[in-house]
Amino acid sequence: QVPLVESGGGLVQPGGSLRLSCLASGSWMSTYAMRWYRQVPGRQREFIAEITRSGITNYFDSVKGRFTISRDNVKNTVYLQMNSLKPEDTAVYYCYVRRAAVDYWGKGTLVTVSS
Repeated sequence: QVPLVESGGGLVQPGGSLRLSCLASGSWMSTYAMRWYRQVPGRQREFIAEITRSGITNYFDSVKGRFTISRDNVKNTVYLQMNSLKPEDTAVYYCYVRRAAVDYWGKGTLVTVSS
């Protein structure tokens, strides 16, 4: 059972916004750093953002100032607010956690930025 489920993807025009959600399967989420990655077909999966269990955030350079990662430990959910979207942000976005020395990935949610 995949302990992470992403949602919120879709089609948006350039300059628009989307908020992605990653629902974890339990309260264990509060004790782990959580990450978002994205992947374009034919390219390697790339790191986008991380939030530690204490709320410290880190971002890939190309999304700094446009994307914001946050977490709600009561709802067992991590968010990725994406603003000022560009066509090059088009990708499948994945939630990730390394838990007990095991890497877990969600199944991904597709974001398409196009006019």
